[in-house]
Amino acid sequence: MSKLIALVDGSIYSKSVCDHAAWIAKHKGSSIEILHVLGRRETTSAPSDHSGSIALGARSTLLAELSALDEQRAKLAQKRGRAIREDAKAAIEAAGITDVSTKLRIGDIVETIAEMEADADMVVIGKRGEGADFAKLHLGSNLERIARSSRKPIFVASRAFKPIERFLIAFDGGTSSMKAVDHVARSRLFEGLSCRLLMVAPDTPEAQKRLQDAGSVLQAGGYSVRAEIVPGQPDAVIAGTVENEGINLLVIGAYGHSRIGSFVIGSTTTEMIRSCKVPVMLFR
Repeated sequence: MSKLIALVDGSIYSKSVCDHAAWIAKHKGSSIEILHVLGRRETTSAPSDHSGSIALGARSTLLAELSALDEQRAKLAQKRGRAIREDAKAAIEAAGITDVSTKLRIGDIVETIAEMEADADMVVIGKRGEGADFAKLHLGSNLERIARSSRKPIFVASRAFKPIERFLIAFDGGTSSMKAVDHVARSRLFEGLSCRLLMVAPDTPEAQKRLQDAGSVLQAGGYSVRAEIVPGQPDAVIAGTVENEGINLLVIGAYGHSRIGSFVIGSTTTEMIRSCKVPVMLFR
């Protein structure tokens, strides 16, 4: 049986993470493990070093009080984490999913995911977390770090869940996008959905061959595929297609065909996650 990891953090995206995780679980027959990760700074009970700014006579008393405050803050962080997990579990169970578990971990979120994803087949995360700058549409830093390191598909939940009927695979012929095509062809998640395959590139024989090969894989998986090559700027063409054709889910490789290095998410992928109002499924 497959398992999803649903990352919740108390942000406004957590409800969407739960809704999308429940939708995925229904289609795949998956269990869901809700995960909330507390950073070590949030849970340490060791007092901060304020000694240099405290007058000598008051130092011992104030340090004792600061230590007590630090301990109380750590307890409250864990209590809040438990509440976040319980709320998430209730929301997922209300959607009809019964195989739901929760975990609260303390430490680095990327290290935690690396440890826990071994027996999972997908990670669901919100586009932005509690610390993201919504006014500037910044992506959550944890999302970028997880996308760089995770070996499993990443499902990036949009701000609010909407029924998913049509999906678009943004295809560039690279390893990441071929992995996405292969996954779609084999997965129960996309059964019954309308499939669109889009390659933004000059219309050359090589590009046509790559697109045809990808379409054949999808057709072998039972999909009736509308495939097309469109010249232009990839992020603009993809975003326009998503908007104009009512696409509900974007499937894309995390890295482009001609990326330089492997330490950042591809620029087109980053822009798509940042600007598109639909969920995005990432493949490395």
